[in-house]
Amino acid sequence: MLKDKKILLIISGGISAYKSLELIRLIKKNNGSVTCILTKGGEQFITPLSVSSLSGNKVYCDLWSLTDEAEMGHIRLSRENDLIVVAPASADIIAKMAHGIADDIASTTLLATNKNIIIVPAMNPEMWNNTATQENIKTLINRGVKLVGPEKGEMACGETGLGRMSEPEDILTSIKDFFFDKPLKNINALVTAGPTYEPIDPVRFIGNRSSGIQGYEIAKALEQAGANVTLVSGPANLNSPKNVKTIHIETAQDMLNACISALPVQICICSAAVSDWKPQHQSSQKIKKEESSKSPSLSFIQTPDILNTISNHKSKRPDLVIGFAAETQNIEAHAQSKLEKKGCDWILANYVGKDDLGNERAFGSNENQIYFVTDKKMETWKRQAKSIIARKLVKKIIEHINDKKVQDKQWNL
Repeated sequence: MLKDKKILLIISGGISAYKSLELIRLIKKNNGSVTCILTKGGEQFITPLSVSSLSGNKVYCDLWSLTDEAEMGHIRLSRENDLIVVAPASADIIAKMAHGIADDIASTTLLATNKNIIIVPAMNPEMWNNTATQENIKTLINRGVKLVGPEKGEMACGETGLGRMSEPEDILTSIKDFFFDKPLKNINALVTAGPTYEPIDPVRFIGNRSSGIQGYEIAKALEQAGANVTLVSGPANLNSPKNVKTIHIETAQDMLNACISALPVQICICSAAVSDWKPQHQSSQKIKKEESSKSPSLSFIQTPDILNTISNHKSKRPDLVIGFAAETQNIEAHAQSKLEKKGCDWILANYVGKDDLGNERAFGSNENQIYFVTDKKMETWKRQAKSIIARKLVKKIIEHINDKKVQDKQWNL
């Protein structure tokens, strides 16, 4: 599967460095070639001898090695490999990458490379959630660095949370994905995401709590599969996905106009939580709260039905139209009803609002549970990361277009 592919594996400090030994074995088993850089921190957990024995290649540890640098070692390493994988990627090496620090052979090689990079973070949950780390991650993603993990679970320190290094098998899948042909190449896709805001006056609006995360993840997954993606986004505090044309709008009418302008496309996924109503009259001035006056009365009218409009477009209906249904009760019945009324092909339904423990089910959460509904079946997708939900949906789309089953291990996008 990885025949003739050269991978540079950078192993930084952390207890999960031991997992990199298994990753090396898996790459070799799949006929790939792997050369390793072991940082000083990494050497505290595994030895150069163990890495060299498994990889079958010399291990690089020192920027100041006369032997290695006589051959311009860090430049050569940054050029001659097809892909660079940093696993585990500690908070330290992530910070160095984000800020262009080059004080050892690993960070110097990363700064000098012109090749694609995958990072696999592993650290304490508080370190991962720290604003500094999150800002560094955003910076790297915006530069095109691919992120694998981290996962949620119990840490070596005894704490539980997001920060566990992904398993070697999952990292290998991401490496394979990098080298695969893009199954949605030459496919045009349209995705809507986030809320819409309908103005009451210049400072107030009616809207909802949608964060846009699910739609953004879907756009990312489609792009990774090779599709040409247009993302029409309501107000969302998210970075635009790399290589995705993003159009920022505010109202439902703005979103409809942008979507119609983006047609024709083969795939349309309406994941935005569009406001169903808007004030019939919008005040041009701020409505003042007078001491003796009653509260102002508002009358509402319906906003444009974007999903219905696209599903029933006479000349430019996409081949596959997918809608979302945010529900608080009777989710199966409401999803099936929406599928029939809107004329779309699939519905992804989810519960919104707070659960019995007071946690948000979907809005603002990084996780989601989905009821996948077609006119022939309904599947329940367990609660999991929205990025995984996005990949599952893209896999369904690939199967639909190719009219054949796609293997999970092959297309774990």
